[in-house]
Amino acid sequence: MYELKTKENDRSVVEFIENVENPTKREDAYKLLDIFTETTGYQAKMWGPSIIGFGSYHYKYPTGHEGDAPLVGFSPRKAKISLYFATGDTQREELLENFGKHTTGKACVYINNLADVDVAVLKKLIEQSVRFLQDTYPNNNTN
Repeated sequence: MYELKTKENDRSVVEFIENVENPTKREDAYKLLDIFTETTGYQAKMWGPSIIGFGSYHYKYPTGHEGDAPLVGFSPRKAKISLYFATGDTQREELLENFGKHTTGKACVYINNLADVDVAVLKKLIEQSVRFLQDTYPNNNTN
């Protein structure tokens, strides 16, 4: 049976951020920590070795695969900062049109630094993602 690698754990979020080598990324990580915390109302938790997540939900796919994941999150990686939002949310694309300099993957939005994006749009992306997941997976939200 498949075992999820990215699980919530008790590692220190601040300690993780302090170990980010690039000083600009470390500063951006602290700013993102504040933005995500204020916007979601959830306390930051480490998920796996490198994702800072906020809130959580339990999902179950038609295939039977199920697990827990953060509602939203971010990771200050070496190359870019990864922002984690809900997959399948059609409103995400509309919001990203006015977000600023970024690239996208299936669930991630990648930015070089916080100065490249509109923080007001970031807050809307966070709010929309949380709302979308809570509507999609009602009664499965924790934290």
